[in-house]
Amino acid sequence: MSGILAVIGKGKDPQLVKELSKRMSHRGPDESDFQILKNGSIICHESLSIIGLNSGKQPIQGTKDAWMVHDGEIYNYQQLKEGILKEHTFRTKSDSEVIVHLYEEFGYDFCNKLDGDWAFVIVDGDDYMAGRDPMGVKPLYYGLDERGRIYFSSEMKPIADQCKTFSTFPPGHYYTAKKGFVKYYNPEYEDYEKANKDLNLSVIREKLTEAVRKRLMSEVPVGVLLSGGLDSSLTSAIAARLLADSGEKLHSFSVALNADAPDAQAARKAAAFLGTEHHEIHFSVKEGIEVLEKIILYIETYDIISVRASVPMYLMSKAIAEKGVKVILSGEGADEIFGGHLYFRNAPSTEEFQKETIERVQKLFTADLLRADKSTMANGIETRVPFLDKDFLDATIRIKAEEKQPKTYNGVEKYILRKAFDTPEQPYLPDDILWRQKEQFSDGVGYSWIDELIEYCASQVSDEQLEGAAAEFPYNSPTTKEAYLYRSIFHKYYPQVSAAQTVRKWIPKWQENLDPSGRANAAHVKGGIENVKSGVIA
Repeated sequence: MSGILAVIGKGKDPQLVKELSKRMSHRGPDESDFQILKNGSIICHESLSIIGLNSGKQPIQGTKDAWMVHDGEIYNYQQLKEGILKEHTFRTKSDSEVIVHLYEEFGYDFCNKLDGDWAFVIVDGDDYMAGRDPMGVKPLYYGLDERGRIYFSSEMKPIADQCKTFSTFPPGHYYTAKKGFVKYYNPEYEDYEKANKDLNLSVIREKLTEAVRKRLMSEVPVGVLLSGGLDSSLTSAIAARLLADSGEKLHSFSVALNADAPDAQAARKAAAFLGTEHHEIHFSVKEGIEVLEKIILYIETYDIISVRASVPMYLMSKAIAEKGVKVILSGEGADEIFGGHLYFRNAPSTEEFQKETIERVQKLFTADLLRADKSTMANGIETRVPFLDKDFLDATIRIKAEEKQPKTYNGVEKYILRKAFDTPEQPYLPDDILWRQKEQFSDGVGYSWIDELIEYCASQVSDEQLEGAAAEFPYNSPTTKEAYLYRSIFHKYYPQVSAAQTVRKWIPKWQENLDPSGRANAAHVKGGIENVKSGVIA
């Protein structure tokens, strides 16, 4: 886990490049290094050490001239080292090094051999290659400066004022000078008509368990985000079981305005059941507002739901870092795969439901994944997301839509995920946690967080400012005072048009109220604690 920066081309001042890289030193507080290559290109690395603590320094050189920087984790690196790369000599014990040797062995065509979450840049003489993981769990940007040099960076901060144009590097692609962008990840589910697999509950359970097992790979302490919602509670339950086999106790973390918030109550109950070492972090609305500008600087977006949720996630990750935990598991992705957002109940057809689940998964990198990575990496914490494991995703997103639709089960969202872990003989969770209604993270921390945040934004923005928003911000113009304030802060740090164009606003479909809060949907039950199990179709 780290921050990477590469400037491909001659003439850039190495000291300046090093300073640009330090703009994201929060991503790698353990170590920093850079390499000036023979062709004048420069690659930099800000390191958060998780695997190969004493020998994983980057940039890493291959057997010959190729050099590489990498952000993320490769979960199958041992299998690769012992299998198709067994003839290669490894300089480090880091999972990252397999990338440069795969390049040496297979050229550009190796990304599908990696199982993990990653972004990398390889420079080999005058040739180079950059790639990003299939779902975009790890962030990556690219840009061009006035001299035609190309930049790759984990965040916008190092490149926004250096490039005349820049953009988000698309997930599931690699880029080379010779081929341009190449889409290497072509899953069958992208054709929604092929998403017609029969339901198998045991496969859901087995694949998610294996996804969590992979993500416990670490040489530093691992914890879980436990909001008390279904998704984080399931990953916590699985992790607790797996760690119990080795005698380890799992550290769980929740965040809320106070002990009475919906998530705080549910998280305490789940933690007590699972026997985790539970840490409950409280924050005030005032504290949240005080870090608002810092949050937007870190997460590099003005998307409303991302900002709302990033504040508590940032404050929680700060507390997690103080406990010495460097890796956390989180529940992003389940709502998109299984149609868990409350608006999915209103899908006009089975076909539209399935199309929306696939599109939501494909666009996660613009919102939830961006927020999960950047709001925690701001404090040097790596977030891992088991629900977006390639094998789990392939096994679940292709399940027939009617098996996933809430209307099939009297309106219960994510019914088949709940049912897969409804094992009374050895329960994973208490019933009222396993069957708790969906509660969005930014709502569950306490309803007054969003309510008072909206009030605060309204007090900071005049009617005249909002009326002139379209002229001031012609691209993606804000339409509420809350959106205007976030956009204004974003513009302060990232005034470039290219920066504004990297942001995609998350808007729910099929409901009258377009506010992204889950509470905007008529199906929402206050507190999200309705036990939805009763009355559903078995």
